[in-house]
Amino acid sequence: MASVDERRAAFKGYKEDVDRRGKPFFPHAMFHDTVMSLVVVCVIVALAVIWKFTADNNFNEQGEGDYTGLLGAVYTNEADPGTTNFVPRPDWYFYFLFYLLRIFKWPESVILGTVGIPTILLVLLLAMPFIDIRRERRISRRPVAVVTAVLVVIAMGVLTYKGATAKEALASELEGIAPTWAQKQGFADNKQAVAGAELFAEAGCLTCHTYLAAGSSNLGAPELTAEGSKGRGVAFQIAHIKCPSCENPGSPMPPFADLGEENLRNRAIFLEASKGAEGTGEEGTPWIEIIALVSLGLVVLLILSLAAWFRRAPRAAV
Repeated sequence: MASVDERRAAFKGYKEDVDRRGKPFFPHAMFHDTVMSLVVVCVIVALAVIWKFTADNNFNEQGEGDYTGLLGAVYTNEADPGTTNFVPRPDWYFYFLFYLLRIFKWPESVILGTVGIPTILLVLLLAMPFIDIRRERRISRRPVAVVTAVLVVIAMGVLTYKGATAKEALASELEGIAPTWAQKQGFADNKQAVAGAELFAEAGCLTCHTYLAAGSSNLGAPELTAEGSKGRGVAFQIAHIKCPSCENPGSPMPPFADLGEENLRNRAIFLEASKGAEGTGEEGTPWIEIIALVSLGLVVLLILSLAAWFRRAPRAAV
């Protein structure tokens, strides 16, 4: 109870000091925040106006040129809806969450990576002022707050860097990968399967699917290295490519009925020829590494907490 009484006395003294020398939050602090927010918004609007209205449209009939203003280019090329070289990426402040999707695989653990971990960290940050309620300001005497802040900064920094440097599969870079697939899967002599593999690489399928460690897994799209071992048949593959939601209700995969019958058959034959190559399967969630990192953080927190406990000054006897 002595510690509780001590905190109550300190809080009472703080309130008396605020009443004697301080200013209330309303209206003083609120007014200052409002004025500063207005200044920031006005600066942003002014920069946008300058950027837009000082730009000269220098595009010719072929769509070549630029659209550059005083503060830089508004855009430099006309949008090409048929491009295979563009990979959508989030803003930089979402890179950490973007990379978590690579660590926690769909579907068994993606909820933990995208919702569970950020929510847990947010709750911990909100709870910190209620957990560490001492008035101690020395860093060596506040191990919980210090370790929490350091771990959050390191984790966010590493995940942001990894997300920023993560390389996505581009169709233009994968055009020549089909012969390698054919050799590993054993269908090099099957011209239709090879043609289907080339179409699979060029049509952007690897944006959502993975095949022999190439591509990226998104929206729950399965790994297709061993699709042919499931024995579904060419007819099923053609029907599924034409209308994925018809064969698999709820599938987010778009229809590809406009590929043409020959292309559809070639890609179906390629999928049926994909029986799986040893040692190339998709790796699951690296639980061992995750548990090791969490355990390391807990050990460091425990050591610092014990060190702070033993360094506390003994109380004077009453």
